[in-house]
Amino acid sequence: MDEAAKESGGSQVISQLRKNQNIEYRGKIRSVESYFNSINKGIDQIIRVRGGKEIKVTVSSARLKVSSHSKKRFVIALKYDGENDYRYLVATDLTWRTQDIIQAYTLRWLIEVFFEDWKLYEGWGREAKQLDEEGSSRGLILSLLFDHCLLLHPEQIARIESKLPAYTVGSLQRKSQMDVLLEFITSLLAHIRHY
Repeated sequence: MDEAAKESGGSQVISQLRKNQNIEYRGKIRSVESYFNSINKGIDQIIRVRGGKEIKVTVSSARLKVSSHSKKRFVIALKYDGENDYRYLVATDLTWRTQDIIQAYTLRWLIEVFFEDWKLYEGWGREAKQLDEEGSSRGLILSLLFDHCLLLHPEQIARIESKLPAYTVGSLQRKSQMDVLLEFITSLLAHIRHY
């Protein structure tokens, strides 16, 4: 986590801890789950997910030494309304407020969607044509150029101007493929009618 923070210019890095990971509190080592279940119970809060919908969560936090990291981290127990189990977040920058870390964490889903879309539709993962570092950089350059072109797609422009969420690359690809197929069928039918 420290390396990731360093690579990004000292940014806050937020990740998850497993419930059985050890923390140190007042000289005692215990699991993060045990700590939050017995010592630091959560309180109910309302958070805004990705700047939109408000949801109820149960939250507890503490600055604790995470044994596997050999240093103090900001640790948060977070449970969404309707869930039975907590998820445990860990952050590198101890100066942030609990609420700010949780709000930043809600943006994670957008990143996951982006990576999934990239893997499925833009030559990453199993679709990679050239392996190693050189292949990665070429694939990245081509996919970014492709993304840039799709930003100019009429449907994408309409969504952006309407302040709606943008389409993923995969959905625009499928839409473009369907448009081409329908255009082909229409032209074929027109050609058959002509005869």
